Amino acid sequence: MPRVSLRRAAAELAARDPVMASLVERGGPIRIRPPRDPDHFVDLAETIVYQQLAGAAAAAIWSRVARLSDGAPTPGSVLATSDEAFRAAGLSRNKIASLRDLATKVADGTVPLEGIARLKDDAIVERLSRVRGIGRWTAEMFLIFQLRRPDVWPVEDYGVRKGYALAYGLPALPTPKELNQAGERFRPYRTVAAWYLWRAVDLALPGGN
Repeated sequence: MPRVSLRRAAAELAARDPVMASLVERGGPIRIRPPRDPDHFVDLAETIVYQQLAGAAAAAIWSRVARLSDGAPTPGSVLATSDEAFRAAGLSRNKIASLRDLATKVADGTVPLEGIARLKDDAIVERLSRVRGIGRWTAEMFLIFQLRRPDVWPVEDYGVRKGYALAYGLPALPTPKELNQAGERFRPYRTVAAWYLWRAVDLALPGGN
């Protein structure tokens, strides 16, 4: 995340909030995974393939899809690949349609990716959500992991909602609206707070540290 020290952000959140302080202590140093690929189109294409699939199965399908484009899909290579080849690689019809829609809209300029990192978060969410199969949650994951934005608050994410309920002792998951309000106190480091709430779920699982 540019111009943001993750350690300093975590320390500031811990100083503001005793529950977050406990999570920071138990969860250890924050580790945001690196982007899957520096090419935004490849990252988004891979994200579409991974949707609603377990990691190993998604990785195997993505490997086959990528090989159809010599390892690095482009809008042109996706549009040139037949539905039959995509289905043989393991893609559903819905995911083929989403990949083609992404490729078409990037190619024709409806969803330009060049220079997207210069836009504000909400503008990026709005732009990416024009693509079939990419909603707000997928766009927010792009902001967090691809662009390393420090203040993303994915209130519809089940893991963040579950982690918040566990960490703060709630009897039920907060609604997205409730979580949105609760997250105001974590600005401008809501990405860091979200990461520790994901960790809260891990820590609650058997064998969690």
